[in-house]
Amino acid sequence: MDAKLCEPLIHDETQNGLAPKLEEVESNCHHLNTTSVSFFKTCFNGLNALSGVGILSVPYALSEGGWLSLILLFVFASAAFYSGLLMQRCMDTDSDIRTYPDIGYRAFGNIGRILVSVFMYVELYMVATGFLILEGDNLYYLFPNTGVEIAGIAIEGKQIFVIAVAVVILPSVWLDNLSLLSYISASGVLASVIILGSILWTGAFDGIGFDQKGTVFNWNGIPTAVSLFAFCYCAHPVFPTLYTSMNNKRQFSNVLLVCFTLCTISYASMAVFGYLMFGSNVQSQITLNLPIGKLSSRVAIYTTLVNPIAKYALMVTPLVNATRSWFPYQYNKKVLSLLISTCLVISTVIVALAVPFFAYLMSLVGAFLSVSASIILPCLCYLKISGTYKRFGCEMVIIWGIILMGVAITISGTYISLLEIIYHL
Repeated sequence: MDAKLCEPLIHDETQNGLAPKLEEVESNCHHLNTTSVSFFKTCFNGLNALSGVGILSVPYALSEGGWLSLILLFVFASAAFYSGLLMQRCMDTDSDIRTYPDIGYRAFGNIGRILVSVFMYVELYMVATGFLILEGDNLYYLFPNTGVEIAGIAIEGKQIFVIAVAVVILPSVWLDNLSLLSYISASGVLASVIILGSILWTGAFDGIGFDQKGTVFNWNGIPTAVSLFAFCYCAHPVFPTLYTSMNNKRQFSNVLLVCFTLCTISYASMAVFGYLMFGSNVQSQITLNLPIGKLSSRVAIYTTLVNPIAKYALMVTPLVNATRSWFPYQYNKKVLSLLISTCLVISTVIVALAVPFFAYLMSLVGAFLSVSASIILPCLCYLKISGTYKRFGCEMVIIWGIILMGVAITISGTYISLLEIIYHL
């Protein structure tokens, strides 16, 4: 290993700081055999990483931007695919690069590692919070007029379901071995197929139809639409792990091509059919439009409910490990992990109750965090590591074009999302 990468990332008398803690956490979170996974298994893992709850919101995104905004889905997918290739090129330059923060460190030193890690962890936290909101919305849709009274305080509607789901999820967050949950959460591809199939069945055979016209273009809704599209492609922090796990790393570009192609087809199909079914009345989660009395609708909703419950613990565990690394080693690790994980779950519940707007919160995540982590940072890291920024050419023009697009989406999407959240609060 290069001696430079073995040196402490922040030099001070006590050798304590954010960068070495993050480096330790990242090294402890990756135990994959670096030469054990086949092309098809890597494709499956990549599809699971890209297939998430974002599929529920793409019809709403299309309704916000109009039919022509679908072009932006393909544009963003292409940019995200290209930035994934740039991450591969960064890793090809140094065999010691094994994680996304390693790429940040290789490009910009301590600041790069810290910046990438912060974006990763904040995104994990916000997605976990979004899971609770999603669960609350769909359970309330299934069981309206539900409420309880505790110590004279009435808890009604979505709030009780958010709290109940958090209580159900909490034991899974306490687990040290998440292998079972990882198998369940790896059903992301299957869940997406089931949801898409159930919604198509509802439209074709359960009396909904595909008759809505929609609008051609809505300029005011473009920032929200693109932000939600960006949220669908927030798997870039996983790509280095997938890359290092492959038998034949030269095939990784083909893995990315397969994953992005299939997922984009899935997202575009859901967006088009969902918009045709419900038009401008489509909800932030399309499951909230489905007729509850139909079997196909219940299949879609129940599938939507199961997957986030399994994925929540996997999202929170890296945050627990990162937080735990700040405490001295003499503390009881088991008790400390229980305390930290419980506090994290409680904090996500508080945020979910305070900002119960799934579409706007995920739009904020997509605009500010996903675009930064999936588009802007990979491009900047590649420019620095490769030295391309020193040479004017077609590649540099393309990369800077993608960066400028990402910055525009980040500024406009974040601004609009915050305005919507503040307005609804």
